[in-house]
Amino acid sequence: MYPLILASTSPYRRTLLERFGLPFETARPEVGEEHVAGESPADRAMRLAVAKAQAVAARRPDAVVIGSDQVAAEGVARAHKVLDKPGDAATCRAQLAALSGTDARFYTACAVIGPAGGVRLVHLDTTTVFFRSLAAGEIERYVEREKPFDCAGGFKAEALGITLFESIESKDPTALIGLPLIWLACALRRAGYPLP
Repeated sequence: MYPLILASTSPYRRTLLERFGLPFETARPEVGEEHVAGESPADRAMRLAVAKAQAVAARRPDAVVIGSDQVAAEGVARAHKVLDKPGDAATCRAQLAALSGTDARFYTACAVIGPAGGVRLVHLDTTTVFFRSLAAGEIERYVEREKPFDCAGGFKAEALGITLFESIESKDPTALIGLPLIWLACALRRAGYPLP
């Protein structure tokens, strides 16, 4: 098998990929994540996932490289405004207050590029999260306990953040955490990795 590299230093993506039981390395892709004027959230996620995989594949042409990116956006009623990682408690509280009683979409893109560019697969998963009405005290307690400052949307669905929702619509629940494992398992099988 070719070496497998995750083009990410995200601990969430690393933990997800570990589920497969395959040996892999991680590498920082060194790709800027600036906004491009007029670019949709879905297009931004796809562009960045491919760019991350390509950046690492250029340094390691002997490997199969996985790139992934997630872009969160407020729902249709708010013209898909992008929700960046909050970075601090005040921004996190403001994001969650804005999402209270409404929905957000999470566009999780994944790209697999492999040996000398011979394998090139891309995928986009869209997950819609419906938030319940959140009181200010609930938001404050959640942010204080979880400190989800490095998570798009300001919550961790795999942890206490699940208590903030009414429902989630998704074809792959792992996509919301940052890596669509159902699709990725199929892509890696196509690239020759022995997954059940």
